Amino acid sequence: MIKQAVADSRETTHCVVELVSGPTAEGGIDAFELSHARTVLAQLKALIGREGLLQLLSPQIEEGVDFLREMARKSNGELKPVTTVLAVKGFKATPFLHWLDRQFDNESVMLAAEPDHFVIAPNPDATVTIVEQLGSFVSLIKLPAYDGAAIWDAAVVDQLLPESEYQFRRLGRMTLTDGTLVGRMLTQFGDTAQGFNASLTAYLPAACPEQTFEHHRQHLAVEFRNWILAAAAESQS
Repeated sequence: MIKQAVADSRETTHCVVELVSGPTAEGGIDAFELSHARTVLAQLKALIGREGLLQLLSPQIEEGVDFLREMARKSNGELKPVTTVLAVKGFKATPFLHWLDRQFDNESVMLAAEPDHFVIAPNPDATVTIVEQLGSFVSLIKLPAYDGAAIWDAAVVDQLLPESEYQFRRLGRMTLTDGTLVGRMLTQFGDTAQGFNASLTAYLPAACPEQTFEHHRQHLAVEFRNWILAAAAESQS
């Protein structure tokens, strides 16, 4: 309640507060707040643990599963793409992708990339269970090992970018635990002279409200930027 009141006041007031002196670290008040929020959130998630989070969120997860199932039914197989594009300087796609492949067993790194992440856990069958915020709902999906393009419908394959510009691509199906298809993932990466570009697309049931699509555009931007920065920092250390 207090946090929401602070956020609302920022949107409605014309008052401006400037930092004159005090902190010696680089960055302004917004940067300090973000750093503190990330630290506290990571501490809370670690203390609660994976099973604790699943138990705590079980009513919201059930509601989110019902939402995705209903959106898939209403969409009758139609998926709508949401795409976020990032331009990276000072780091290349190959070391980033190699780094990311190694992190799915490191849940703390996976969770730290996005406050929306609750659980990202590899399964024995080479799938990954993901619990995260999706618009207004908490979703639980399984993301299998990357699929071959042959199983994709033509509308999705048509979204593939030129291989000459995007040398690396990954395809995946998003399903509920019972196998119901609720989306697809297509991430494409291409080296540039300065670094690389990342085209990040999620295909969600077309019947979803616009809030769901816009939230996931933001979600993709946050998680991949933080993963890229973490990979670059580790590479340069």
